[in-house]
Amino acid sequence: MTPTMKTKYREQVVPELQKKFNYGNTMLIPKLSKIVINVSVGMQHDRDALNSVLEDLAKITGQRPMMIKAQRSVSNFKLREGVALAGKITLRGARMYEFLDRLINIAMPRIRDFRGVPAQSFDGRGNYSLGLKEQTIFPEIDPDRVRKVHGMDVTIVTTAKTNPEAHELLRLIGMPFEQKNKGEQQ
Repeated sequence: MTPTMKTKYREQVVPELQKKFNYGNTMLIPKLSKIVINVSVGMQHDRDALNSVLEDLAKITGQRPMMIKAQRSVSNFKLREGVALAGKITLRGARMYEFLDRLINIAMPRIRDFRGVPAQSFDGRGNYSLGLKEQTIFPEIDPDRVRKVHGMDVTIVTTAKTNPEAHELLRLIGMPFEQKNKGEQQ
């Protein structure tokens, strides 16, 4: 069964992008490539804290995270080579579309005082990054069982060549970008 976000992309987003940017070939139309989620526990050398972070990440995405370890020792930071520091997941295909659907339609509305995500977080090559301050916005996480609140970085990688193309792709998919007030300066 195809995810609803993928069906929406095929039936609504592709024709809109084709019409707006006048692509000569359908293969030029931007699409989502992958979503990368990073969670760091920082300099806490607590194995249980990292395991709970990785468990939360696995519940949110439905995929087992990869553990990131320090590649070299830095004495000023009391960091030793091989110490586990973070977790990372790369989502592709159906899981990517399902995660994005849950992020946009379920998790973001649960953020307190949410007015949209910043539209300036594109990297110049059509990729979008956003940071979430806590993992409890996802319904899979039980707030009563959370040992420590942690944030996560979500990077949405697209095949768009420019930022305006990627912005339009994400806007049509349903990403809630901030609205500028008329009194604000650009």
